[in-house]
Order: sequence, then structure tokens, then C-alpha cells
Amino acid sequence: MTTVYLVDDHAMFRAGVRAELGGRVEVVGEAATPADAVAGIVASRPQVVLLDVHMPDGGGLAVLRQVGERLPATRFLALSVSDAAEDVIALIRAGARGYVTKTISADDLADAVERVAGGDVVFSPLLAGFVLDAFRDAPAAPSTAGDTAAPTSATDADFDQLTPREREVLRLLARGYAYKEIAAELFISVKTVETHASNVLRKLRLSSRHQLTRWAADRRIT
Repeated sequence: MTTVYLVDDHAMFRAGVRAELGGRVEVVGEAATPADAVAGIVASRPQVVLLDVHMPDGGGLAVLRQVGERLPATRFLALSVSDAAEDVIALIRAGARGYVTKTISADDLADAVERVAGGDVVFSPLLAGFVLDAFRDAPAAPSTAGDTAAPTSATDADFDQLTPREREVLRLLARGYAYKEIAAELFISVKTVETHASNVLRKLRLSSRHQLTRWAADRRIT
């Protein structure tokens, strides 16, 4: 069972998350302030930290900056009422593996936690666009001998071998959509989405959704 640490300055909200996720994750601690959160996270070393963005004394960003490099195996998932682009981008640049809003359902939140724990990246669909736009517009870093090369004709060939439906699924996966959201968007079953996603990974020789998201972002396929 995935271990989770809750960081939010509202006790009632933390209690609600505990109740909603009970039995699906193991909540190993909680904190209402960045200082308490840093101490608790370092002591408990959870797999995932559910992190509020706006709190006193620096908020979630302060927690990430103090803990992220010390505990590289711990992954951070922002859970906030804010859907402001600047909040999303700041948390992701600081190292968060995803960002969802507090309107998320309990089932989707549990799924998001599991996906982040497994190395995936997760965004509410609207927020994924902010992230992709921000990194698309960022200036490219100068290439060095050890850098991954820019897309080549071989890369184009990889994309060209995908069917039109597989390309649609690829783009929605890269934007952070969950399988059931893709199914609703494309009017197909979740099982069909899973089949297309598996085919995309196989054809692109990738092993995880995280790799797929980076592959698409590197090539500005959204």
C-alpha cells in the first residue's frame, strides 16, 4: 500500500482526505505548517506527499524546496484549490510530480497518488495545458555532447507508424488525462483506451507513461 503524508493547513480537509482515501493508501503523517511538514516528511519518508500550495510561511513551495533534494525517492503531488497557471508552474519547476485541484473525486485522487508513486506525472486536464505551454515556450538549452538529440527523421517515423486514434490517445495521455477521461473524450471504452495506450508504448519502445509524457513534451506533441 502506498504511503502518503498530508500537508494542509485545514484540519477538516485533512480529516476528509484521510476518510476518503482510507483503505486505499496508508497515511503515515500530516502537518499544518511547512516547518512541521518538513520534519514529519523527513522522519516518515513517505512515497507520496499530498501538498497544499497556499499556507503560511512559504506554503507548499517551501516544503518542496527544503525536502525535495534530501528525499529524492519521495514524490510530491500538489492538491490545491488554486488552478492559477503561476502556482502550477512554480510547483512543477520546484519538483512536484503532479498538480490536481481539490474538486477531484476520491477515486481519481487515489488513482493519482498511485500513478505518482509509480513514477508517472499527473495533472488535472486543464492544468496540463499550462505546464505544456510553459515548457514549450521556454528557450531551449544549448546542446552538448551528452544531450539527447533533437527530433530526427527516425523520430518522425516512430510517430508516423501510429494510427490516427493512437495519436489522439498519445496527445491526451501527454496532457495528463486519466484513462476514463480519454474514454469520455473520444467516446470509446476504458478498455479500448488501455489497448491503444499499450500499442503506443510498444511502438515507441517506451516502458511507462512517464517516459511517454516526456517523449511527447520533447517533441512538442500535444
